[in-house]
Amino acid sequence: MTTFPEELAHPSKIAVRGVSKSYRTAAGVVAALDDVSIDIAEGEFVCLVGPSGCGKSTLLNLVAGLDRADRGEILVDGAPVPGPGRDRMVMFQEAALFPWLDVMGNTLFGLKLKPNLTPEARRDVALYYLRLVGLEGFLRANVHELSGGMKQRVALARALAPNPRVLMMDEPFGALDAMTREQLYGDLQSIWQAKRKTILFVTHNVREAVCLGDRVAIMTPRPGRIREEFRVTLPRPRDINALDVAGLGREITDALRRLLPGGRG
Repeated sequence: MTTFPEELAHPSKIAVRGVSKSYRTAAGVVAALDDVSIDIAEGEFVCLVGPSGCGKSTLLNLVAGLDRADRGEILVDGAPVPGPGRDRMVMFQEAALFPWLDVMGNTLFGLKLKPNLTPEARRDVALYYLRLVGLEGFLRANVHELSGGMKQRVALARALAPNPRVLMMDEPFGALDAMTREQLYGDLQSIWQAKRKTILFVTHNVREAVCLGDRVAIMTPRPGRIREEFRVTLPRPRDINALDVAGLGREITDALRRLLPGGRG
């Protein structure tokens, strides 16, 4: 696995140390992750890629505190992850908005994690993030009136509003059409450059990972292991259709194929 010693000289925002995870199914025990280790620096945008079933989402859920590892440890800011927390927010492929709340109401809901804020302060924060995702003109729109891309923008605003230390995103654009995805790639890069949140992003789309990430970690099929990492130094904003993005994407795809059963190398 490629490592980056210049980052490891400083305390990691997220430190995953020798993590393994298995599940018991009707067919027996299935090993999802085996001895996974990765360090993510403050403000870094790291993408996990790999085929279905390689444990990408399992690893994200462990960092989120939604599940527990069988072995190893996960630290955020040097402290073990005891479970879900307001310091770590998750955004999934489905926006999971509350249909009985409008756009503003959904965004305000996330701010319930900030009980010290006055109602006026909560509205100001919600409005700030809705403006950041370009939805200031849709504050009172109902969920059923929104396109898929707009729903994901609301979900992003809701996740950012409590000001989490870490944002985790599990295939958030997978169900969207190509044009909407490309718009959101640009929006997410702009938001990340403005806020510098630490982001752990799961995707099976290698070119998407190159377009968005500072670093791409590729995982092998079950049991999942991180076998190789690639630094992405292309200038931002990046266009997923650009030749340099496509070129690095092919290089990473070739490396992933070599790690698959029957691959060469």
